[in-house]
Amino acid sequence: MSEPDLPRRPTLHTAPSETEPSSLRSYESASCGLLNLNELLDIVGINQTLLGWLGWERGEFDRLESSNCPSFDALAGILDHSSRDALIDHVRATRGATETRVLQLRLFGRGGKFFTAEFRSLPETDAQGHWLHTQTTVIDVTERAEIEHHLLARLDLLQTITDRTPSRLAYYDKDLVCCFSNAAHARGHGRLPDDMVGTHISDVMAGDMLREILPKVAKVLSGEKLCFEAERALPDGSGGFFEIHYLPDLQDDRVEGFFIEQIDITDRRRTEDLVSHANFELEDRVAQRTAELQASEQRFRLMSDAIQEYGIAFLDLDGSFNEWTDSAQRLFQRSRSRSIGLPLTTVLPGESVLDLAQLLERCSTHGHVEETGWAQRGDGGRFWARFTLTALRNARDELQGYSCVVSDLTEAKRLNDLLNQSNRGLKAQVDEQSSQLVSVNKELEVFSYSIAHDIRAPLRHISQFVGLSQEVLDPQKDAQVLQFQASIVAASQRMSQMIEGLLEYTRLGRAPLDIGPVPLTPLVQGVVSHLRSEQPGQRIEWVLDPNLPIIEADPILLGEVLSKLLDNAVKFTRRSAEPRIEVGAQSGPHGHATVYVRDNGVGFDRDRARNLFVMFQRQHHSMDYEGVGTGLALVHRIIERHGGRIWCDTAPSQGCTFYLELPTPEQADFQTDVPV
Repeated sequence: MSEPDLPRRPTLHTAPSETEPSSLRSYESASCGLLNLNELLDIVGINQTLLGWLGWERGEFDRLESSNCPSFDALAGILDHSSRDALIDHVRATRGATETRVLQLRLFGRGGKFFTAEFRSLPETDAQGHWLHTQTTVIDVTERAEIEHHLLARLDLLQTITDRTPSRLAYYDKDLVCCFSNAAHARGHGRLPDDMVGTHISDVMAGDMLREILPKVAKVLSGEKLCFEAERALPDGSGGFFEIHYLPDLQDDRVEGFFIEQIDITDRRRTEDLVSHANFELEDRVAQRTAELQASEQRFRLMSDAIQEYGIAFLDLDGSFNEWTDSAQRLFQRSRSRSIGLPLTTVLPGESVLDLAQLLERCSTHGHVEETGWAQRGDGGRFWARFTLTALRNARDELQGYSCVVSDLTEAKRLNDLLNQSNRGLKAQVDEQSSQLVSVNKELEVFSYSIAHDIRAPLRHISQFVGLSQEVLDPQKDAQVLQFQASIVAASQRMSQMIEGLLEYTRLGRAPLDIGPVPLTPLVQGVVSHLRSEQPGQRIEWVLDPNLPIIEADPILLGEVLSKLLDNAVKFTRRSAEPRIEVGAQSGPHGHATVYVRDNGVGFDRDRARNLFVMFQRQHHSMDYEGVGTGLALVHRIIERHGGRIWCDTAPSQGCTFYLELPTPEQADFQTDVPV
């Protein structure tokens, strides 16, 4: 980034006067600090801006300079050796430098205020090219440093959250360089997350694995989403199975990189193998049974169709176990002999509130039912489980019993609890910040109101004193002085109008609304009649819709909105050959009504009017049209407090149309207490 064209240090060291060169005044009043240092950190030159940040006036510093001027590290409160050495190295690095040297330090002013400053330095040499001292620009970056600190804290929080996720997560840019890795992904490659960042994919994957994934990487970089299963090494060195997702990072229809998510499905594969083995075991047992056990054979077949995970058992019509499979023995750590004939509640904790009879009734009615809760193993241990019961019926639709499939969801519940805890913490932070923002806004409004109120009295005194002095001046001899005084009076009056506008703006944010149905037609007609009486010489064609809607609003404030908009229309059609002002309405969305005020006046460039509804922003010069730029800001605030919105459609010399979208009585939703 190139350096701004800032004023160079003039040779004069004292504070500038009105008669001194403009270069010195520019140097002293530059928006940033200007500084010249030698290798001993002696101050060769410093402007008033930087002195002011450090709590010094030019006169005080000049007196120090004439006696025993301190070095810059002493003046700026740089007390620790590491910061002082860094500044010395920074100064020395400018010798022969062709590019700007940058350094950030914490400075301490006389008023007890710390701030973060960025030093941007180039060398300053004599005519022979010998280094004299630095030419340094000093910028207050305290706010930027705080923002960077908060961003880093949020990134650390994101890293912490993803590190607690069992899935392996990573992001690689389009050059195949790792930009992010969580702990699980880094462990899979025998590294730490910080070691992964900046590493090319070929440095972490080699040989057959690299040749396997490069075609998939090519596809994802072309915008294709991929999902596949593959065998990868586990942290203990054994092999495991993973479900792998490659997702392209699309930005403005361009792929800038891709995300990797690897989900460990080793346990699921093993479970599938166990279930498959259990199925074969059951099929062998069913094949060996006699004809009189045909019903039992059908029950096992239906169980195989209903199985979802592992931990399988069967219940009779009363809810007691009549079959206890190997998978149930492994999950509950209970033998078959200890389980057969006992009710389902045997594997539940003593405090469980499960109503077995009601559960079986629901299952027989709906054919399938699921419940989650704590289950108890034979050794007294507990796990969070999902119980899936399926009603088993024969060919005649007679109920034979129930299958019970139990899944261990302990890890899933732990992760869900962790996520809920994190969400509650984030919500508390958001609520606290919102509360602080409301408090700050209220304090700012009170402060603005107090300042504006206190400034009005000095302005009245200025106008009165100027008026008194005008009475003793000769119009012939003191014509120029009287002209100057007239300008002072005009400026004072303009300032007073701006303050009145500011007070009004603040009042609109504090005063409660007196809401009620307001018929717009008589309200508009009253405003137009008032404007006609104030401008009797201006011929205007008024086109007023006689069927304007009824709006739910504060009638006084709504009248003020219409008065300001119509007054603007009258003002800006003054130079039109045939001035025309129209007020109408059209249906709006969600039960709102849209009212418009249209004129054929001078208009303005809408693309340049980004601050159209901001206080003291004008679209025309005050010499052409009177006003101080508060009307539209006040209108905007009133409309917002009524739960509506305002926008305009205009172009230079094409007139202007303002649209007001306001709620009807059925759709009213207002801010009656909270300032906008």
